[in-house]
Order: sequence, then C-alpha cells, then structure tokens
Amino acid sequence: MTIPTAPAPAGVGAVRRSLRLVAVAACLPYLSLKLAWIAGSHLGIPDGSPLLEHRLTMALANGLTVLMDAAVVVLALLLTRPWGRRVPAWLLAVPMWLAVGLLAPIMVGFPLQLVLHGGRGGGGGAGDRPFLADWVFGVVYGGFIVQGLALGALFTGYARERWGHLWRGRVRELPGTGSTARAGRRTAVAAALVALVPGAVRLLRGSGAIGLDGGGDRSMEFVYVLFLAGAVTGAWQLAFRRGAALPLAVPLVLAWTGSGAVACWGGWMSLAVLVTGNEPTPLTGLTYAGQVITGILAASVIARFLLDRPGKAPR
Repeated sequence: MTIPTAPAPAGVGAVRRSLRLVAVAACLPYLSLKLAWIAGSHLGIPDGSPLLEHRLTMALANGLTVLMDAAVVVLALLLTRPWGRRVPAWLLAVPMWLAVGLLAPIMVGFPLQLVLHGGRGGGGGAGDRPFLADWVFGVVYGGFIVQGLALGALFTGYARERWGHLWRGRVRELPGTGSTARAGRRTAVAAALVALVPGAVRLLRGSGAIGLDGGGDRSMEFVYVLFLAGAVTGAWQLAFRRGAALPLAVPLVLAWTGSGAVACWGGWMSLAVLVTGNEPTPLTGLTYAGQVITGILAASVIARFLLDRPGKAPR
C-alpha cells in the first residue's frame, strides 16, 4: 500500500511525548509478569490451575505474548519518531490493526465486568479450577486499557497528519459505480452473511439460551456482538454509501475497530486451546472461524477503499 504523505512535522510535542511514555510504562507490569512466568515463577497462578499442566506450551505462549506487548513499545516509538514517517503504510497498518483488535474488547469488556461483578475481573478456568488469581486480571487488563488509550491517541494524530486527506468528505461523495464499487459491495454482503453465525451464537449465549464453554462471562458475548455489528455496519456504509451525511471517518473507525476485534479474538481464542487444553465445541469453533472471516472481509473493504481513493500515489 503506497499512499501520499503530508510533510513531516518539525517535532513531537509534549503531549505526544507524554503519551509515548505512558504507553511504554503501561507495558511494564505485563512484561514483568510474563517474564517471571517464563523463568518458572507461579506468581498469580493458583495451585491446580490448568496452566500448570502445560508448562512447555505455556512458556512458548508467554514468549509470544511478551513479543506482542513489546511491539506496543515499538509502535509507540514509530508513531512519535521522525523515522516512523518513512515506514511503509502496510507495515504500520497491520500491527496497528492487530493491536486495536486485541485491545478494544478488553477496553470495553473489562470495565463492564467490574461493574457487573463487583470488582471481580474473572479468572474462570475448567470447572472449579481458576486459571489465574483475580488480581492478575486487574493489573494486566488495567495496563492494556492504558496502552490502548495512549496508543490510540498517538495513532489518531499520526494517521490524521499522514493520511487524513484520504477520508475527507462525506459518505455520499463515494463513487457508486465501477468494478471497485461492485467488488466492495459483494465483500460487504459476504461479511454480513458470515457474521450472522457468530452473531447469533453470541446472542444466544449472552441471553442464556445456550451454555458457555467452560464457564466464562455472558456480558462478553454482547461485547463481541457489538464489535461484529460495528465491523459489518462500517463495511456496509463504505460499500453502499449508507449514512450519506456521515463523515467518512465514522464508517472507517467502525469497520477498522470492529473487524480487528472480531478477527483477532476469534484467532486468538482458537490458539488458546493449545495452552489450556480445553477443546472448544464445534459450535464454538464455528463461532471463532466466523469471526475471523467476518473481520478479514470487513478489513478488505477498508483496504479497497483506501487504495481506490483519488490522489493516491503510484505503486
């Protein structure tokens, strides 16, 4: 993806430097805890936790998540350093999409769980065996929320300066004809149809009509429905020019955040069975797969939109 960029600003202001510091500092509790686990510590892991039954797999998974959270530090630097302006668009967009996708449901769901459960963030495992102590969720998810807020603010400013011209105007100004427009509409329809499966399952589980795998929290089912709706709605508005008076940034944000959230968490929860050893039911596996497909389809609508905007530089 090659798109024109605005001239780089003369320097980074105090607000962005502060946000960079906050983002980096918010990574430290999580990184410290993960490194302690890799070193063999059981800090925050109760006796009998299923995590202790898969030591090698857990060590590998912890190493992966250390790299993922360390990527937040790299992104914070990239968004605030002069060399970050020269990074190819795709090399920034992909990790930011992943970061937004993984952090957004936590930023919505964890405060909701705290309100609904009187300060308990969760920690359910298999039956009566909790995965982690409750305080771990407060430390880790609290850090994630701060990371998401700081990184989101940094990326918003960066994207506005570098690519803001691509989403100027209103939805009604989008082209309604041509092969690109037709392809976008087909993709948006496919995303909406696929989303019906995970959306229906999540709604049924949230309402209590069907059970949850291995416990869990019904409120999170509605959180995922919210992000599925955001992904489909944003993609639909871009493809079919719905909500004509809306600024283009609105469907872009909906599709970007929603697609990342459902795709990343659908994929992540599919990988989680390697650590927990709890095989998902076929219905749960279908739900995860549906989320991943929906997210990728909605994200492709965004990519098509950005690549087809007038004024784009040659490849």
